Amino acid sequence: MLQLLTIHLVAAVVAPAIVSYFGRRAFLVLAAVPASAAVWAAAQTSRVLAGDYPTQEIAWVPSLHIDLVFRLDVLSWLMVLIVGGIGALVLAYCAAYFSARATALGRFAGVFVAFAGAMLGLVTTDNSLMLYVFWELTTVFSYLLIGHYHERQSSRRAAMQAIVVTTLGGLAMLGGLIILGEVDGGSYVLSELVASAASGELGVEAHPALVPAAVAAILLGAISKSAQVPFHFWLPAAMAAPTPVSAYLHAAAMVKAGVYLVARLAPGLADVPTWQWMVLVLGLGTMLLGGYRALRQHDLKLVLAFGTVSQLGLIIVLVGHGDSAVALAGLAMLLAHALFKACLFLVVGVIDWSVGTRDLRELSGLGRRMPVAAVAAAFATASMAGFPPFAGYVAKEAALESLVHLGTTVDLVVLVTIAVGSVLTVAYGLRFWWGAFWDRPGVSEPEAQQTSRLIMFAPVVLAVLSLAVGLVPAGLERLLAPFANTYPGEAGHLTLWGGFGVPLLTTLAVLVLGVTMFVARRPVERFQRAFRDWEGAEGLYRKTLRGLDNLSADVTAWTQRGSLPAYLSTVLVTTVVVTTGAALLTDAALPDRVRPWDAPMQAVVALVIAVAALLAARARRRLKAVLLLGVSGYGVALLYELHGAPDLALTQVLVETITLVVFVLVLRRLPAYFSNRPLAASRWWRAILGAVVGLSVGGLALVASGARIHERVSIDYPDEAFQFGYGKNIVNVTLVDIRAWDTQGEISVLLVAATGVASLVFLRTRIGQIDRATPEKRHAHAVWSRQGETDRGARLRQPKGGDKPSKKVRAPGRNRLWLSAGATLAPQRRSVIFEVGTRLVFHTMLVFSLFLLFAGHNAPGGGFSGGLVAGIALTVRYLAGGRYELAEAAPIHPGHLLGTGLFLSAGAGVVPVFFGGTVLQSTIFDFVLPVFGDVHLTTALFFDMGVYLVVVGLVLDILRSLGAEVDRHGEVEGNQAPDIAYDDPAHIPDDAMPAEDRRRAEDDALATEGGPR
Repeated sequence: MLQLLTIHLVAAVVAPAIVSYFGRRAFLVLAAVPASAAVWAAAQTSRVLAGDYPTQEIAWVPSLHIDLVFRLDVLSWLMVLIVGGIGALVLAYCAAYFSARATALGRFAGVFVAFAGAMLGLVTTDNSLMLYVFWELTTVFSYLLIGHYHERQSSRRAAMQAIVVTTLGGLAMLGGLIILGEVDGGSYVLSELVASAASGELGVEAHPALVPAAVAAILLGAISKSAQVPFHFWLPAAMAAPTPVSAYLHAAAMVKAGVYLVARLAPGLADVPTWQWMVLVLGLGTMLLGGYRALRQHDLKLVLAFGTVSQLGLIIVLVGHGDSAVALAGLAMLLAHALFKACLFLVVGVIDWSVGTRDLRELSGLGRRMPVAAVAAAFATASMAGFPPFAGYVAKEAALESLVHLGTTVDLVVLVTIAVGSVLTVAYGLRFWWGAFWDRPGVSEPEAQQTSRLIMFAPVVLAVLSLAVGLVPAGLERLLAPFANTYPGEAGHLTLWGGFGVPLLTTLAVLVLGVTMFVARRPVERFQRAFRDWEGAEGLYRKTLRGLDNLSADVTAWTQRGSLPAYLSTVLVTTVVVTTGAALLTDAALPDRVRPWDAPMQAVVALVIAVAALLAARARRRLKAVLLLGVSGYGVALLYELHGAPDLALTQVLVETITLVVFVLVLRRLPAYFSNRPLAASRWWRAILGAVVGLSVGGLALVASGARIHERVSIDYPDEAFQFGYGKNIVNVTLVDIRAWDTQGEISVLLVAATGVASLVFLRTRIGQIDRATPEKRHAHAVWSRQGETDRGARLRQPKGGDKPSKKVRAPGRNRLWLSAGATLAPQRRSVIFEVGTRLVFHTMLVFSLFLLFAGHNAPGGGFSGGLVAGIALTVRYLAGGRYELAEAAPIHPGHLLGTGLFLSAGAGVVPVFFGGTVLQSTIFDFVLPVFGDVHLTTALFFDMGVYLVVVGLVLDILRSLGAEVDRHGEVEGNQAPDIAYDDPAHIPDDAMPAEDRRRAEDDALATEGGPR
């Protein structure tokens, strides 16, 4: 099963490339991925029915009870067939549904396959915490699929609504699963948990309210996922997604996750009173509300959406009832619903694709023009409404029979409610088919495109299966009974003919009343219009979110005043209070002897760092402050070197260099001088606070050095680094092996930081590449030629010669002049010496970065240092040639580098599992190559390569955002000087510059103009 998940993962990653090569026909190739899961499950049928359930178990984080445990019992087997089989059919349908010119098909295909993999993991895992992981993965992937048309506000709103509601339920479910895992008799293994609950051993000694509370929390997650009252509103809104998404997620996969969870736990927990009332009340209420709302819809997808809500309520009642016979009917209905509802959604997609509308008020005569679609929809509608001999009829008849046989008051109420809901189902089912295909007088027939055989293949297969399954009830019973028999109670039966009795009479009454309601649809519509203004749960959801938005705005306005000194003071005061308070409340032990330095040179460097920091705090010019901070940073690197830590020193130097570049890029858009000098009282407060913080942190360091009571763990690092991490560089082995989880989290944070930086500049979208330097663009304008941005406010001019290109400049291609800054930069911005230096060091720096990457496991370096060097190389080339040169140096989207790096590091962490190791454990591979001889490769190298790519992607994103995009903004702004030209002292108002700095700036201006100084 883990192999199937891996196949889905790999297919999801390569799907964009496959779609790029094959176009929409790639969906046919990708359909083989979920189909392989269905075929594998079908091949395991005999084992599953015999009770020899295929299992697979790999320890992951045993201390947290998180293990990769998979188990294929009858329920999982059924769900795998549904998820894999219908997933394959829908992917094949996509090959004909989407236009050849459709955008973002690669992303859609990848997310779709990833969602199928997440569902496969959800229905096969036997670990409750892993179930939650897969649960949330389906939430994230469904968010991306529902919001596929992200340029539409309705799609974005629907996707956000779905993820908010289902995530809320998922968090509650996680709390319930943890409670049931920790109470006496509990377990994080689902099969053991259900067995313990069924035997009465679960929570015997726990608080009486603990288990019911956990059950309520778990059911909250299930009903939110399966769109039950009061969370039903997200599913109809999700119809903004493409129709294939609706057919898969909202008929066969995602909404079935909640049903699956209820069915999985019901054999053990159905006797809990909380369970009974929540399942029956919410399920029956949802069935009635969904059927009622479906009758008033005019969009065919919305009719099916509310019908899905109604049917899910019925299925949850049946599988969660707690009786064996009722559960058998519920499992049959689960399968029947997946078949007929997926078919109906796909038929709606065919109508929309062919006609261009789904509004039943605009449709007429499609039954004659699309006979195959009409017949397929008729089969599926008949199964949904419960007409014999379809699968829906068999399941519903079994449900009625079992409820009549139980005969309790509660069961009779359930029977009557299901009958009323079924009347609504018949009515909206007939209304759906009549509105889509019937000849309607007064409505003109719309123009319809010819449908292909491929687009009709999936609906026809599903319709035929809806009939075929209903014709073999005995075979279906044999497949589903083993799981239904795990419920308490007498076994039930599936049959086409159960004889005359209450169930048959109830079915006949339902069909007659449903047809009558459809015929009398006009009065029903008038009745519904009278209550159209009732908002219900959706209105409450909107009001709640609006209230939360207002509350967050008020809290933000109260706590965030826009003052960075106030924010920093808050953080520092908290630090002082916490550290000094901890020291006072505990017996802090100071070291017996304090050694201030190992060598006098360390004291000299520390003094330089302190002086630079003080001068930076006193500096009034921003660039001066940044350079002084750089001195402090490089001083810290020198301290590392003096302490014998070359790897840390190298990394600190590279980080400081990149930081300086980022500061300089940001400073281009800021005034040259800081604004008003703070008042004397504020200056004294900040000075005192800084001194107190320094003393507190220094004291904390002293206390920490004197509080050690155990031997340092780092003593064994040299031996263990080589023995377990296969490297001699302790720092690198620590990052890629011992603390690999931390490193993985940190590079994930780098990805988030890159996204944040880009979002500050790319206001609408970051999709697209940096402009390439075509001949037209090269001479249309000069890069960085904004008026008011040069020193002393001097205006830049175009190079002499106007728009005539230089003869030395060639078009992009094989013979293009490398680093042609003369064609892309204004003369005032060029530095010939810098360009020559860039030509000399650029490629050397790139080679050096690769050397650091590959040598870092045994010598100073590593992926982080190597990535920083490569980033500095790109920075140098950007500064030498401008934004067009950046595009030539790295013609790749930063997001691709970031994503590939994160995926590569994660993949390197998973590979050891397949060789008997644990996640992120270094695994070595020894082999011999003809020229190189003995070669030793470790998975840590590939992990480091992922770090390398993430760091390069981060730097490239910063250059692309704060560099190239800011350059472009400057050119678009029309070369207008800023309102307050801080670069020009004559434009600096008196209240914006301290008197001393103003006099110094004026002296500088006079000296530049040749006057007295």
